[in-house]
Amino acid sequence: MTAIRRFEEIKAWQTARQLSQLVYKLSGQGAFARDFGLRDQMQRAAVSIMSNIAEGFESQSRMLFISFLYRARGSAAELRAQAYVALDSRHIDGADFDRIQQLSHKCGQQLYRFIEYLRHCPDR
Repeated sequence: MTAIRRFEEIKAWQTARQLSQLVYKLSGQGAFARDFGLRDQMQRAAVSIMSNIAEGFESQSRMLFISFLYRARGSAAELRAQAYVALDSRHIDGADFDRIQQLSHKCGQQLYRFIEYLRHCPDR
């Protein structure tokens, strides 16, 4: 495996970026844009995924990095839960809900695999 030199190279971060773009696009339209609490919470959760991956990458130890990756994974789950509220409130339709679910699940799975890799790879 090639060494990752920048957090932007991490696949989970790239997926989280796509997810953040989607959340900002959807939450900036119609009644969703006026539901300040849900809009802001979903935006914060999406940004938190990206931010925790980046912050963890720059941390001082592998274990601290893993801790940040777990936080990012938690934020992905939080966003999946919030998408149900957006769907139930009719701020998003079924297709948009499915896209949020798919991307956040993909990101969570990428994070899980990355965490497992970091936990089991030998120190260099």
